[in-house]
Amino acid sequence: MQRLKRKIVVEKIIRRLFLIVSLFVGVLTAGAQSMSDLEILEFVQKERKAGTDQAQIFIKLMQRGVDAKQLQRLKKLYDNQGSSSSLKSLRLTTSSSSSSSSTNSRMRESNGSVRVDDEGNPLYSSMDGYNPLGSSEYEINDLDTRPNVYIKDSMNLLVNGKQVFGRDIFNKRTLSFEPNMNIPTPSNYVVGPGDFVAIDVYGASQKSQKLEVSPDGTVIVDGVGPIHLAGLSVAAANAKIKEQLGSRYSNSRIQLTVAQTRTITVNVMGEVAAPGTYTLSAFASVFHALYIAGGVNGVGTLRNIKVYRNGRQLTVVDVYDYILNGRLTGNIRLADNDVIVVGPYDCIVDIAGNVKRPMAYEMKANESVATLLKYAGGFSNKAYREAVRLNRTAGDHYSAYSVSEFDMAEFRLMDGDSVTVDSILDRYENTITVRGAVFHPGKYDLDGTTTIRSLIERSGGLTEDAFSAHAMLYRMKPDRTRKVISVDVDGLLAGTVADIALENEDDLYIPYRLETMSRRTLAIHGEVQFPGIYDYAEDETIEDLILQAGGPTDATSTAKVDVSRRISDPAATSSDKAIAQTFSFSLKNGYVVDGDRSFTLQPYDEVYVRKSPGYHPQRNVQVLGEVLFEGTYSLPMKNTRLSDAIKAAGGVTAEAYVRGARVERLLNPDERFRVQTLMKMAQQQTGRGLDTTMVTRTDSIYYVGINLDKALRNPGSDDDIILREGDRLVVPEYNGTVKINGNVMYPNTVAYSEGKGYKWYVNQAGGFGNRAKKSRTYILYQNGTVTKAKSSSAIEPGCEIIVPTKTSTPTQTIANIGSIGTSMATIVTLLVSVMNLLK
Repeated sequence: MQRLKRKIVVEKIIRRLFLIVSLFVGVLTAGAQSMSDLEILEFVQKERKAGTDQAQIFIKLMQRGVDAKQLQRLKKLYDNQGSSSSLKSLRLTTSSSSSSSSTNSRMRESNGSVRVDDEGNPLYSSMDGYNPLGSSEYEINDLDTRPNVYIKDSMNLLVNGKQVFGRDIFNKRTLSFEPNMNIPTPSNYVVGPGDFVAIDVYGASQKSQKLEVSPDGTVIVDGVGPIHLAGLSVAAANAKIKEQLGSRYSNSRIQLTVAQTRTITVNVMGEVAAPGTYTLSAFASVFHALYIAGGVNGVGTLRNIKVYRNGRQLTVVDVYDYILNGRLTGNIRLADNDVIVVGPYDCIVDIAGNVKRPMAYEMKANESVATLLKYAGGFSNKAYREAVRLNRTAGDHYSAYSVSEFDMAEFRLMDGDSVTVDSILDRYENTITVRGAVFHPGKYDLDGTTTIRSLIERSGGLTEDAFSAHAMLYRMKPDRTRKVISVDVDGLLAGTVADIALENEDDLYIPYRLETMSRRTLAIHGEVQFPGIYDYAEDETIEDLILQAGGPTDATSTAKVDVSRRISDPAATSSDKAIAQTFSFSLKNGYVVDGDRSFTLQPYDEVYVRKSPGYHPQRNVQVLGEVLFEGTYSLPMKNTRLSDAIKAAGGVTAEAYVRGARVERLLNPDERFRVQTLMKMAQQQTGRGLDTTMVTRTDSIYYVGINLDKALRNPGSDDDIILREGDRLVVPEYNGTVKINGNVMYPNTVAYSEGKGYKWYVNQAGGFGNRAKKSRTYILYQNGTVTKAKSSSAIEPGCEIIVPTKTSTPTQTIANIGSIGTSMATIVTLLVSVMNLLK
C-alpha cells in the first residue's frame, strides 16, 4: 500500500517536472534566436574572466534561450580553435554573412596583419570610424580579426642624438600605406590558393556563385566539378571558365571576378624594429610591409632597401625619392614569399644653421653638399650662401673644410660629416637710419639721400614736438665704434648752417621736446565713479576731470574739493620745506566749481574729492537663535546696543538661555593689522616659525564675551555693549552639558552638575593627561568669556574646560652646549695661568 502511494506521488512529481520542463523548453525555443553564436562566445569569455564556473555559465545561457545543440557546436569550435581564434573567425563569419545578406556587397575586405599600439588598438591611417571589414555594426576593436603586430613606440631613431630625416615615416598613425582592396583587379594578378572568385551567369540564366580556390588550385563549380585556376591571370581564368561553362549556358554570359584576394607571406629582415614573417594582403606594397614591421631601427637605411623574389633581387627602394619627390619608385606590389632586406645605413650627415630643415640626413655614397642642401629645403633667408663649413673625422682627429658655392656640387660627403650654414653679418650696406621726431622713422637707402636735409625730407619732415635745436648723428668709425656729430637742424633747414653729407650706416636721432618725453598726467582720488590717472590736456578744469572720472558718487562732499600741485623750480640752488601747493574749492550741483572759474589744472596735479560727513550707508547686524523675530536688522544709531537689538527682535523666547548668548564679530582692518603685528612680535621673541597668515585667515571671526542677562537688566550699562556692522548676536537654547577637551585621558562631554568644580569634570574625562599643563587650565563659557580654572571658578551649562599641553622645548640646544664648552675652556685656561703664577 505504501509502495503504491509512493508510486503515485512520484508520478505526480514527474508529471509536474515534465510540465515545467516543457514550459521552460518552450520559453527557450521562443527566445532561441535572441543570442547569436558570436554573442554566446563573447558571453562565455566575459563570464570566465569574471570567475564564473562552467555549470553556472551553462545555466545562464539556458536562461537566455540557448539550446544544447548550439552549445555543443560552439564548444567544439571553442576547443578546436581556441577562444581567441574561434571568436575572431566567428566575428568574420558573422560580419561577412551579415554584409552579404543585407547589402549583397561585392567589396573586398582587408585581410593582412594589423599594427597595434600599447593598448592593442589598431593604428589605422584612415578616418575615424573606418572599418577594414566593411561593417558598420561594430567598433574597429571588436571586429578586426586580422593578426595583431605590436611595435614599441619608444624605439630610438636618433643617430648621435640627432633626428634623422624620414626615419619616422613608418611610425605615423596617419600613414600606414595600407593597400586599397577595392581597386580594379590588376591585369597581371595571378589567381592562387586562398582567393575567392565570383562566377556570375546572367542573360537567359541567372546564377552567382562565390568559390574559394583550394590548395590544389581548383574551384568546384556546381554541376560541373573541379576547374583548375591557380597560376592563371584573371583574364586567362575568365576565359577558362567561359570555355568550361559555355556549353551549359550557351545563351547566357559568364564572367569571373576576384571577390576576395588571398593573403601572402612576406619576410622583412635586417634593420627594422621587428624583423619577421608577416601575413599581408595580396595587394600589399613594400611600404606597407615596412610599416607593419615598425619601420627601420636606429641603424637601418631608407635609401637602399632591397626586395628579393625567388632568390633574385627584384628592386631597390629609396624612401627619400617618395618623401621629397612623391615618386613610388621601387614600391612594388609584393608576392608570396618575397623577402625585404633593410641593411645598415652608409652615410649620415648633419646639417645645422640657416637652412629650412636643419637635421641629420642619410646620404648615398655619390651625393654632394648641394644634394644635402636640397634635402634640407635650401638656404633660409638669412643664410650666408657663398660658402658652408664642414667638419669631418679623419683618423684620430678632425678636419675642417670651407666649401664654396662653386664646389658644393662636387664636394662628396662622408659618414659623420657635419655641415654648418652661417648667417649673414648683422651689417647694412648703402643704408642710413633716422630715428626720433620724424613722421616716418626707419632705414633708407643712401642713393638719392646723401645729406641730412634730404633724409629729413624723405622721412616726411619733423613732427610738431621735435626738438630741432640739437640733433645727434652717430657715425661708424673704421674700428666699428661710433662717434657723435652734433647737428643744428633748425639752422640746417633754414640754410644758415651747411648741410652734412651722409655715409653708410649713419644714424640720425632727432629728440622730442623735453615736456613730451614723459607722459603728462592728472590724478583724481576719492568720491568719483572711476578714480585713477588720466592724460593731461591744456585748459582742463576740475569739472572736466570729475566728469572724465564718471562724475561724483552719492557720498561726494560739495563743500570741499582739494587740488595738490607739485613744486618745480629748475633754477633753485637750495632746498625748500614746501613740497606741494594745495588749493581748496567747493562745488555747486556736484560738478561746477563755486568761486574762481579761471582755475585750470596743470600737469601732474592731483584732485581729491572728499566724502561728505553727512553720508552714512546702512549698517546691518544679525540677531539669531531664541528671539521672536530673528533676522537682519539695520543699526539706527552709531551707539545701538545689545538691549536695543533684542528689543527690535521682539525679545527673547521662553527657551532662551540668555546667559549663554554671544556676539560673533568680524575683524576690521585695524584689528587684523594689530593681530598680525602681535604674531610677528611673538615669532621674534620665541624664534619659532609661526604662520601669522593662518591666524588672520582662519580667525577672521572672533567671539566677544558678553553678559546679555546683565545688559537686559541694566540697559545702557557697561555690560550693554555697542554693536557694530557685521555683528551676529546669537541667543542659544539651554545646553545642560559641559565639554572637557585638551590633554585629558578621554575628551568627553558630560551632563552639567550644579556645584561641582572643574577638577570633578576633568575626572569625568579620565583625569589629566601625561603632558597636561594643569596650572594653565581655562574655562570657555558659552557667552564667549574665558577665565582661568580655579577651585572657586563657577562651572556653567554649555561651557568647555580646556587643558593645554606642555610644549616640548629642549633645555639644552647645540648652541647652548657650545657656549658652555667655550666658557669652560676659558675658565680652565685662567686656572692654569693662576697656578703658574703661584709657582
